[in-house]
Amino acid sequence: SHARRKFFELADIKENARKRKPAHDISPVALEAVTRIDAIFDVERGINGLDAAARLEARQRLVRPLVDELHDWMRTERDTMSRHNPVAKAIAYMFKAERWETFIRFLEDGRICLTNNAAERALRGVALG
Repeated sequence: SHARRKFFELADIKENARKRKPAHDISPVALEAVTRIDAIFDVERGINGLDAAARLEARQRLVRPLVDELHDWMRTERDTMSRHNPVAKAIAYMFKAERWETFIRFLEDGRICLTNNAAERALRGVALG
């Protein structure tokens, strides 16, 4: 969720419309990234509630190919952009240091959630308080 947010902000059609920005300000590459990441979330929603072993098996069969394609696609796209491009920066964020390995750790353990939203929500009260 954290990494997806950067792409979502660059592809946010509603926000651009609200700010009266032209449609060409929406990045088609960011929109494609969101679409690819959302496909991973769709599969996860379908296997949510299964036991850890069943989730791991489903992730290996259904999600790993999507993640591998996302990785290869992002590398290819990044190689065509200036490093100052906001989308290139979002991609670089995902590939920085060990972040990609951390992102894909859920593929190796059925107990790990795809998102860290619950943890972020739990900490929000501390940050706001």
